[in-house]
Amino acid sequence: MALWFLLALMTAAAVFAILWPLGRRERPAAAGSDLAVYRDQLAEITRDQAAGLIAEPEAQAARVEVSRRLLAAADADTTLEPAPGAARRRRLAALVALVLVPAFAVAIYAALGSPGIPDHPLSARALPQQRSLAGLVAEVEAHLGRNPEDGRGWEVIAPVYFRLGRLDDAVKARRNALRLLGATAAREGDLGEALVAAANGVVTADAKAAFERARALDANDAKARFYLGVAAEQDGRQQEAADIWRDMLATAPADAPWIETVRAALARVDGTAPPPGPSADDVAAASQLSPDQRAEMVRGMVARLAERLQRETSDIEGWLRLVRAYVVLGDREKARAAADSARKALAGEQDKARRIDDLVKELGLEG
Repeated sequence: MALWFLLALMTAAAVFAILWPLGRRERPAAAGSDLAVYRDQLAEITRDQAAGLIAEPEAQAARVEVSRRLLAAADADTTLEPAPGAARRRRLAALVALVLVPAFAVAIYAALGSPGIPDHPLSARALPQQRSLAGLVAEVEAHLGRNPEDGRGWEVIAPVYFRLGRLDDAVKARRNALRLLGATAAREGDLGEALVAAANGVVTADAKAAFERARALDANDAKARFYLGVAAEQDGRQQEAADIWRDMLATAPADAPWIETVRAALARVDGTAPPPGPSADDVAAASQLSPDQRAEMVRGMVARLAERLQRETSDIEGWLRLVRAYVVLGDREKARAAADSARKALAGEQDKARRIDDLVKELGLEG
C-alpha cells in the first residue's frame, strides 16, 4: 500500500509539472483606451500648433514620439491576442497529461513490474558463491543425470568429489572425463591420484598403469613421476624411488609448488624420515585381507600416524595426510580436531599453518 501511495504522489507531481505552464494565461492585450489616448494626443498637438502654442519643430518631434507609442500599442494588441485554436490545444494537452500519461505509466508497470508477487526468500537471491557446495554438487549431478555424455561436467565435478572424500565417485568421474574428452597426461594423472586415494594411499596396479600412460604422454608430468616413485617405494625399490625424486628436484622450476612434498618423500627413502604410507609388506598383506580387515588395517596406520605427529609436530605433510585420512574414513570430527592440533603445533610457521587452513577449506571442514 505504501508503494502505491508513493507512486500516486510521483504521478501527481509529474502531471502538475505538465499542467502548470499550460494553465498560465498570457498577459491581456493592451486596452483599446490606450490607442484612443494616443490618437487624442496627436489631435491635441495639431490644435496647439494651430493656436501658436508650440512651434513647428516641437510639434513635429511630439508627433513622432506619440506616433511611435501608438504603433507599439497597436502591435502589442495584435501579438498578445491568442490564436484562434490556442485554447483548444491547451485543453488537448491537459487531457493528455491527466489521462494518457498515468495510463501509460500503469501499462508499463503492469508489463514490467510484479506488484502482486511476494518477496523471494534470501536463499533464492543469494549469489552463486554464497550457495552451499552441496546444492551446487546436486545441480551438477542432476545435469549429468540428464546428460551423461557431458565430459566437461564430469571433469568439473571430479575434483569436488575428491575434496569431499567421495573417492569412488571421484574415480568414476575421472574415468568418464577421460573416456569422453580424450587422454591427456593431466587426465591420466588425475585418474591415478583418485585411484590411490580410494585405495587408502596404495598405488594399485590400475593407478600405476594410469601414471605410466601419463608419463608416456608427457615425460615431465610431475604428478605421474611422483606417484611412480611412491609405487617403487611401496614395492621395496627404495633406490629407484630416490632416483626418480632426485631427478624431479634437479629439473624442477624454482617456484614449483610440489618441491617440498618431493623433498619429504626423498627424505623418507634416504632414512631421514619415517615412511608415512604403507610399506611393501603392508601392501602385500592388505591384498589378502577382507574389506573389513583392510579398513581396520587402515585405521591402525592412521592411528600410528597420529601418534607419531604428537612427537614430530612440525611434519606438515604428515598433518595433511592425517586430516585427509580421517575424511576418507568418514570421521570429520577427528579431521577437524587434527587440523586444530596442526594449527597449534605449527603456530610459529605461517606457511605451513596456511596449508592446513587451505586444506580445511578444500574439505569443507570449517565451523
